[in-house]
Amino acid sequence: MTGVPASAAGGASGARRAAAGAAATTSSASGKAPGAAAARSAEGPTSGTGQAAASDAGQGGAAGSGPGPEVVPGGPAGAVPRVGEAVLGEDAGVDAEGEGKTPRGKKIAAAAVNEASVWNIANLLTMLRLVLVPAFVALMLADGGYDPAWRSLAWAAFAVAMITDLFDGHLARTYNLVTDFGKIADPIADKAIMGAALICLSALGDLPWWVTGVILGRELGITLLRFLVIRYGVIPASRGGKLKTLTQGVAVGMYVLALTGWLATLRWWVMAAAVVLTVVTGLDYVKQAIVLRRQGIAERKAALEEKEA
Repeated sequence: MTGVPASAAGGASGARRAAAGAAATTSSASGKAPGAAAARSAEGPTSGTGQAAASDAGQGGAAGSGPGPEVVPGGPAGAVPRVGEAVLGEDAGVDAEGEGKTPRGKKIAAAAVNEASVWNIANLLTMLRLVLVPAFVALMLADGGYDPAWRSLAWAAFAVAMITDLFDGHLARTYNLVTDFGKIADPIADKAIMGAALICLSALGDLPWWVTGVILGRELGITLLRFLVIRYGVIPASRGGKLKTLTQGVAVGMYVLALTGWLATLRWWVMAAAVVLTVVTGLDYVKQAIVLRRQGIAERKAALEEKEA
């Protein structure tokens, strides 16, 4: 086509290249740096988009004697980066993405570091209570089971076990020392020391077997009930349950000691109160389990109906 300028034949891109070349020539003639002239031409009104201006400015720089500038990725249109800024920007973007999205391996490693060690003070107290169970039985049955000295030592072992029961759970929750071992071993240690004391007292004739049956039956039954309804929720420990545990410990401790006189009469009343609390709190837990199960079934049914709708 004759009579058509080269810049027009090349379209807007050709016009920009021509302008960039003219700017480079003019800057060379006036003694200025070609890179700066190319940068100014890239910043001019004919730059269009940032990427196109960067490309044209780079070509204009190549037409001169120096390299053209590069545009910062994600920066404003026509922005000219400092030396090496584009590369650093890409690296910084990768680092930021790596920090924002923690890999799964790092999460697992962090969880392993934060998990409490099995050999913490709470679990050591639980282990001590487990060790005290056979020691208590040996002391309780030593010399026929009726020697006041041996019974006093057995009471000391029982008292230490009950005291550690009060502290190990509190320490685990307060200082974040809860472990899977503690969750399993703590209730086993509680039932083991109480069961051993009740069975020994009944075997020696100091406590009726029906009392031992009621207390142990309630403890084992409520533990099984908790496992049955755990899919619907957790039955929280009530104040009545804590009072029951304390009363049982005091009553059994008084029976372990070779008490006589009015103290022997008092321990009978304390044990009677412990039996009553055992039955009442057991029925309350059964009621809570029934309500919890009904609520869980109703919530699941509502969720299924909503999903189907």
